[in-house]
Amino acid sequence: MDKLVIEGASRLEGEVEAGGAKNAALPLLFACLLTDEPCRLSNVPDVADIETTLRLLESVGARVERLAPDELLIDPSAVGSFEAPYDLVRRMRASFLTLGPLLARFGRARVSRPGGCAIGSRPVDIHLEGMKRLGARIRLEGGYADASAKQLGGGHVIFAMPSVGATENVMMAAALARGATRLENAAREPEIVDLAEALTKMGAKIRGAGSSVIEIDGVEHLRGMDHAVIADRIVAGTFLIGAAMTAGDVFVRGARAEHLESLLEALTVAGCRIEIDSKGVRARTTMRPQPVGIVTAPFPGFPTDLQAQWMSLMCVADGRSEIDERIFENRFMHVEELARMGADIRLQPGGHAVVTGKEMLSGAPVMATDLRASVCLVLAGLAAQGVTEVLRIYHLDRGYEHIEEKMAGLGARVRREPMGSEV
Repeated sequence: MDKLVIEGASRLEGEVEAGGAKNAALPLLFACLLTDEPCRLSNVPDVADIETTLRLLESVGARVERLAPDELLIDPSAVGSFEAPYDLVRRMRASFLTLGPLLARFGRARVSRPGGCAIGSRPVDIHLEGMKRLGARIRLEGGYADASAKQLGGGHVIFAMPSVGATENVMMAAALARGATRLENAAREPEIVDLAEALTKMGAKIRGAGSSVIEIDGVEHLRGMDHAVIADRIVAGTFLIGAAMTAGDVFVRGARAEHLESLLEALTVAGCRIEIDSKGVRARTTMRPQPVGIVTAPFPGFPTDLQAQWMSLMCVADGRSEIDERIFENRFMHVEELARMGADIRLQPGGHAVVTGKEMLSGAPVMATDLRASVCLVLAGLAAQGVTEVLRIYHLDRGYEHIEEKMAGLGARVRREPMGSEV
């Protein structure tokens, strides 16, 4: 088990690649199960969640070939198992996305229920209800969801909440269903649009992705595809926040401003100069950030996946800010670790935090509790005086590709060490 050692205070300056979006690549990999033809995906990030997904695809019979560090060939022609076991699903909740493709292609899927989630409730019932609307029979037994259908049919699905995972799962299943499907209160995230574009390349008929209403006309067969994963808006946003936090100047290649509008607006109010061109987004500042409150919301609102990073920024802002977390009830677990570094944060009922900024944080040993919390501690370490050790960075490795190398390329003094090493 490794740790990151960060020597502050560092100023981030230079160019960095956003890389492919983990949250887009995962459903795209599962979508390969919808066809019996090879699929090629490029701009795939080298992170732990991708490796877990590849193991799961291989466990059901798909052949995986790495053509390049960021390019994969998935051959699903020999898929013969319809079960996603608990050992793999428990490592990554997105594994539940095997349900829709396997059910649609083979008429059967047996997928372990993911269980608890550290940052809050993510019930899969909304996924299962969507499958029922397409005619699936669902049996819950022994911790597994067992779904079957001789032939899925089109249906009218109104999601109780705009769940990204449920929208992706039902959209994939509906692509091979007989007849028309209408999804209402669908998630609008860019990752949904990217999946719809890939499915369209495979021969699916999908309209409205990116809006709250998606319509799908089912087809009998889907072909292979060649698709490049969109840039990771959360990784891009993390580096842009890092520039604001360290009075830096960072250009994120590949970042798409239309995927980051709520963040860019907040950064501008905080005192950053934002520059946008066809190649990416740049954030630069020479001043201490101004306090800006945010409220997390589904896209196009402020992303919950950037809330922890924004809180780190507000810990060094010149004044008081308020943060409302409206998506996950337990997504303030990083607060206690930031407090170890001297941050002044008061939690209030209802997912509300009041942050009073300080000129400087202090380095300290801290422990990551989830993916985004881990990177917020890295950012805090960059802006802190002294040495910060971030422990349990396997959380970080789930979604950030070679982050210590990318941060070092921007001037940060950060290194990875085995646990037990002395600074």
